[in-house]
This record gives sequence, structure tokens and C-alpha cells, in this order.
Amino acid sequence: MNINATLIGQTIAFIMFVWFCMKYVWPPIIAALEERKTKIAEGLAAAERGEKEQKLAEKKATKVMHEARIEASDIIDLANVRAGEMIEEAKGKAVEEVAKVKKGAEVEIEQEVANAREALREEVSVLALSAAEKIIKSEIDANKHKKLIDDVSKQLGAA
Repeated sequence: MNINATLIGQTIAFIMFVWFCMKYVWPPIIAALEERKTKIAEGLAAAERGEKEQKLAEKKATKVMHEARIEASDIIDLANVRAGEMIEEAKGKAVEEVAKVKKGAEVEIEQEVANAREALREEVSVLALSAAEKIIKSEIDANKHKKLIDDVSKQLGAA
């Protein structure tokens, strides 16, 4: 065999192999590579979108937490104000109740004083009648009268 014929045969075989590869092998490989390249690009784009969305979500979460803290602070302040109002309202009711109880006690004391005065009047009138009866029963004597009046005065003073 001749080296030139062998070389030409190998060259033709190589060209046919390259043509076969370019026609049937390379297109699926290139398509797979392009598909993979597209998927990788989409994945990177999705990762970037995810990062942006995460940053936005973090900002939103920070904002929501800040608003929640402000709202909680407002609620606490409102609760403190309401508690103060309730305390003042309770104090007012207590003062009114004390005034009512005091007024009732004053009325009761006045009634007791009136009852005591009435009882004292009755006692004084009984003693006066008793003294008058003794004076009338005994003989009329200035010394005895004075002594009886002194005795009644002492009894009134003891009562």
C-alpha cells in the first residue's frame, strides 16, 4: 500500500467522521449545552430576584415591626390613660359614697341627739314633777325648799 493512498483514505474517513459528528452528534450536544446555559441563566436570574425579594421582604418586615412597636406603644399609652381615668372615676365614686355615708351618719347623729334631748326633757320633767310633788307634800319651809331644789339640781347634774 501506498502512504499517499492511506493518507488520502484516512483524510476522507476523518472528513466523513467530522461531517457525521457535525451533522448528528454536535447538534444534540450543542442543544443540550444551550438548554443548560439557559437554565443556569434563569437560575441566576431567579437567584437575583430572590435576593431582591428577600431584601424587600426584610425592609417590609422591619417597617411592619416598627409600625407594630409604635402601635403597641400607642396601645400601652391608651391603656395607661384609661387606667388613670378609671382610677379617677373610682375616686370620684368613692368621694360620693363617702359624702353619702357621712350625710347619713350626720342625720343619724342628729336623730340620736334629738332622741337624747327628748329623753332628757322627759327625765327633767319627771324630776321637776317629783320635786314639785315633794315640795307640796312637805310643809312650806324656805330651807327645805332650797334643800329640795339643791337635791334635784344634783340629780340633774348626775344624769
